[in-house]
Amino acid sequence: MRIVGGKYKGRIFSPGKSFKSRPTTDIAKESLFNILENRYDFGGKTMLDLFAGTGSIGYEFLSRGCSEVVFVEKDFVHHRFIADVLKTLKTENAKAFKADAFQFMMRYQGSFDFIFADPPYDFKQFTEVPEAVFNSTLLKTGGLFIIEHPKEFDFSTHRRFTENRKYGKVNFSFFE
Repeated sequence: MRIVGGKYKGRIFSPGKSFKSRPTTDIAKESLFNILENRYDFGGKTMLDLFAGTGSIGYEFLSRGCSEVVFVEKDFVHHRFIADVLKTLKTENAKAFKADAFQFMMRYQGSFDFIFADPPYDFKQFTEVPEAVFNSTLLKTGGLFIIEHPKEFDFSTHRRFTENRKYGKVNFSFFE
């Protein structure tokens, strides 16, 4: 896994062969951040990485200047990997929570400018994730929610949906 932009650009972290997560490809990450960097200034913004897996997307936001990044990952091995990467990066403005994403959304007291979710593609509650985000108070007014998903999911009828971008097998749906 490689950080593709910002102050940590080029840093490589290996989660190991036994890691069960499906990291976002570098091409998909680069394409996503080309869009985001043309629309947003990350300085002073906050970001939540739900179903963080390797933490790949959260590190990109951190690397590009977000003032706070929160990672939520329920798997012990994945959470430990994220915590280890954050120690290696020597960053003070990121936290990793070992928690269920839905429980976290109900309990966390705070809000974010950006929320990114990348649930496992076989997650039974996959289609419920956008509504859970919007039923919480986690997304600031004017904030952006992005969900990574396979082509089998179509969120275009959701009331807050704004666009979908496709990069190979990876889809990003945007909501405001």
